[in-house]
Amino acid sequence: MTPSSTVTPLRPALNLRERVEVALEAAIRSGEMPAGEVFSAPALAARFNVSATPVREAMLNLEKLGFVEAVRNKGFRVTTIRDEDVANIVAVRQLLEPPLMRHLAGKIPADAYSDLRAMADTIVQGAAEGDLTTYLEADRAFHYAVNTNSDNPRLINLISQLRKETRLPGLANMVATQKLSRSAAEHHELLDLLESGDGESAEAVMHCHIGHVIGWWAGRDES
Repeated sequence: MTPSSTVTPLRPALNLRERVEVALEAAIRSGEMPAGEVFSAPALAARFNVSATPVREAMLNLEKLGFVEAVRNKGFRVTTIRDEDVANIVAVRQLLEPPLMRHLAGKIPADAYSDLRAMADTIVQGAAEGDLTTYLEADRAFHYAVNTNSDNPRLINLISQLRKETRLPGLANMVATQKLSRSAAEHHELLDLLESGDGESAEAVMHCHIGHVIGWWAGRDES
C-alpha cells in the first residue's frame, strides 16, 4: 500500500535514519499510519524523498519496539495494540508520573523554566499547525526534561520507556480541534504550577493529561 497522505513531513534531526524513524514513530503512535496496514519501504521513501535504506533501517528499529512487523515481499505491517494493553500502560503511568509532579513542585531550578517554556511553546505550535511529528517529539522532550529534575534515574528511564510505548490511535483525528489545543496548553499550566510550588494541582493536571490517552485520543468523551 502507499503511505497515507497525512504522514507528517520530516523535521531536522541528528541524521537521516533518525529523522525517518522519528517521523514514522509519530505517524504510528498518532494513528496516521493505522494498525493493520502494510507500508513498503520504497513507497515511504518516495513520500519522504529519501532512499529506501534509511526507511528500512528505521522500520527494523521500530520492529524491535513492536510498532511494526515484517511482511515477506511486501514491507511492514503496523501492529495492533489491544485496548487492554493501552489501559495497562496508562495505569502504570498514572502510578508514576502524577506523584512525581507533586514531588518536583517548587524544586526545579528557576533557570530551567525558560527552556521548558520554549518546549511547551513548540508543543502548542505543533498542535495549532496540525504537525503531529513536532507535537509528539516536543512532548517527549518536554516531559523528559521535566522528569530529569528527579534524583531517581531508574524512574526517569521507566517513564520514558512507557511514554514511548504509548499509542494514541485517535490523535490524528484531533488535528485542528479544541481538544488538541487544550491538551497542548496543559504543558504551560503544568509549568505554572510546578514553578509556584503547587504540588497537589500539578499532580492533578498530570493525572488528567495522561488520561487523554484512554479518553480523547481513544475517541471517548471525558467528564
